[in-house]
Amino acid sequence: MLNVVKNQKSWIESEAVEQLKKYEKLEGMARIAGLPDLHAGRTPVGAAYMLKDRIYPSLIGSDIGCGIALFDTKIKMKKFSLDSFYKKLDRVRYLEDIEIDVLEYDFPYLEKLGTIGSGNHFAEFQKIEKIYIKEEFDKADINRENLMLMVHSGSRTYGQEIIEEYQSRHNDLPLLTETEEFQSYMNSHDKALKFAKLNRELIAEKLLKALGKNKPEIILDSSHNEIKEKIEKDQKYYIHRKGAVSSEEGLVLIAGTRDTLSYIVKPNKEISDFCYSISHGAGRKWKRSGAKERMMHLFTKDKILCTNQRLIYSDKKVLFEESKEAYKNIEKVIEDLVSYNMIEVVAALKPLITFKR
Repeated sequence: MLNVVKNQKSWIESEAVEQLKKYEKLEGMARIAGLPDLHAGRTPVGAAYMLKDRIYPSLIGSDIGCGIALFDTKIKMKKFSLDSFYKKLDRVRYLEDIEIDVLEYDFPYLEKLGTIGSGNHFAEFQKIEKIYIKEEFDKADINRENLMLMVHSGSRTYGQEIIEEYQSRHNDLPLLTETEEFQSYMNSHDKALKFAKLNRELIAEKLLKALGKNKPEIILDSSHNEIKEKIEKDQKYYIHRKGAVSSEEGLVLIAGTRDTLSYIVKPNKEISDFCYSISHGAGRKWKRSGAKERMMHLFTKDKILCTNQRLIYSDKKVLFEESKEAYKNIEKVIEDLVSYNMIEVVAALKPLITFKR
């Protein structure tokens, strides 16, 4: 059964929906959800799948544990200076250059801990722009007067190694539950989830260190690339999420772009038709290839550079591939989720400085 969250004015590319329809035929597939940020990829992003008796690791891909965390920097907004903070952060050539002790952790690829990665991964200093549900906001113990930091990253090289090992051994075939192969993959998968969460924490620690500040406090953290067990009506399923967030773990973040708001939302736990999942962000509108040509057609070079004054980057491709024009309208994504009674909007965050090095 395939359910797509889509209203009359929603835009979801047909290629992504057709990809999902093909997966309906996979053995063990019970349910598929296409969320408002759905877009095509090697496997569709913005989708969730419920399977019985087996898992398909390729559905979630290599960046196991990729997710978004929100931190309280403990810096009062009244002490925030855009120019000063920007200059200090711009001195950081790469996050790898900021030294922190990671030898205590039992993970491979320790050198990757505390690094953002490429693509749409980022760290962003933000302020609380608006509170919609004060009671839920206060429950989360978020201080509106403080500067916030959002981090989007995952398991880096570790996740890549796990999927490559699986594919070399099993050639994208499913892993049946109650087998050694299944347990071996899930052990690695669960360790990659922990790696990814720690990675986000260390990224935040490094950025605060670059500002001469103490460690931030983590407020929210959720993964949107994962496989999780779910019991429904005494039946065990495995929910595969690719660019989708669990609706059962409290407040979560839905990221906008570096020029738009992001949102803290309260998911409806009982959305079984949509595999107990909600959107993770705006979702791509343009493929990375061709994004530069589209941007140059819409704007002059000077205009593009002018709108990226608060972006710290090392690769100019970011200006085009990660522009707000390359993504769907985040407000429309939120509107679609609300219209399907999947979320309540708790608060909005406004970007101040985006870091992608």
